Amino acid sequence: MVRFLSQDQLKGFEKYKYNSIDTSVLSNYLMHPFWNWCVQFCPVWIAPNLLTFTGFLLTVLNFLLFSYYDAGFHALTDENVTRDYIPSWVWAVTAVNLFVAYTLDGIDGKQARKTGTSGPLGELFDHGLDSYSAVLIPTCLYSIFGRDEVTPIRFFFVIWNIFLNFYLTHWEKYNTGVMFLPWGYDFTMLGSCILLLVTSVIGPKAWHVELPGGITPGVAFEFVLYFSAMLTSQTTILWNIYKSYRDRTGKMRSFTEAIRPLVPLFLFFVLSTIWALYSPTDIINRGPRLFYILTGTIFSNINCRLIVSQMSDTRCEIFNGLLVPYALAVALAIKGLSPNNEYLLLATLCMAATVAHIYYGTKVVQEMCKHFKIDCFHIKPKIKQ
Repeated sequence: MVRFLSQDQLKGFEKYKYNSIDTSVLSNYLMHPFWNWCVQFCPVWIAPNLLTFTGFLLTVLNFLLFSYYDAGFHALTDENVTRDYIPSWVWAVTAVNLFVAYTLDGIDGKQARKTGTSGPLGELFDHGLDSYSAVLIPTCLYSIFGRDEVTPIRFFFVIWNIFLNFYLTHWEKYNTGVMFLPWGYDFTMLGSCILLLVTSVIGPKAWHVELPGGITPGVAFEFVLYFSAMLTSQTTILWNIYKSYRDRTGKMRSFTEAIRPLVPLFLFFVLSTIWALYSPTDIINRGPRLFYILTGTIFSNINCRLIVSQMSDTRCEIFNGLLVPYALAVALAIKGLSPNNEYLLLATLCMAATVAHIYYGTKVVQEMCKHFKIDCFHIKPKIKQ
């Protein structure tokens, strides 16, 4: 049987203690009081991981809804409006689903403390699923603006910007030992819920107007994502890592060991960018949703392995096995496949990567449960002495 967790990693999980700092005004003064109120209505027999997984399934449902009504992100173009029209109820339902998912993500840790089931599995499970949602949620928002506002290749880099922010947060913890919760997360989640809800009332075409300066809401949205990432996330992360070395409070890894987790992500970014930019059949325009979900799946796998390393305080892997078939697919595509064959290659690789990633996640959870003698979705009754 294939094992994904080494004995050193399992021993590292035994010593793990959650250490985070949250300075977000929105989180501390609005969301946490709200979540504290919500969790009191949650029965003690509900496992925290069940809340986490339910929230994740709601984001999957949102993705599937938009995949049905707007598969190619062109529901707003005149020639396709009758074929790919998105009903107003879809926007409303996805707004509610996203808010419920955000709430469940906020109360799962509180439920764990309430039921006395806190442990490393909960955090690993939570952040692992969040890394997958990093592609599921943005692709839903893309349907608001569509191709006529933001081209598929531009949105590809928007998604990578989101991936980078998510990954760097865990890379920061890998080097500092502290999870500095980013301000942008709460604002982005609430903003996305409001954006979807408002769109259900006024319709997506209301966002397709010209703003002062000749820009459109889609371009403004794109700019805000890049600017906020640099201002509130990336520069802060680098500063926190610098301080940990200056004050000798972090892991004090050498430079090569500190940047080791960035290698697989950089390799994947280069490979995916080459395919997106140099595909002879323009695959990202022909199958953007498949391209995004494939990218998000492999990113999630890379990120999950980093989370395992930083939580168990072990050396991060420098190479991800999923990059081998991905690199072969890129080489075949660039060599010059027919349009149908390249699309089939993309679909096949997407399916294979999804199965491989789900298998990896399932096995890691099973190995954790076996080691700690717990159930993922069930709270075992405590034995009275």
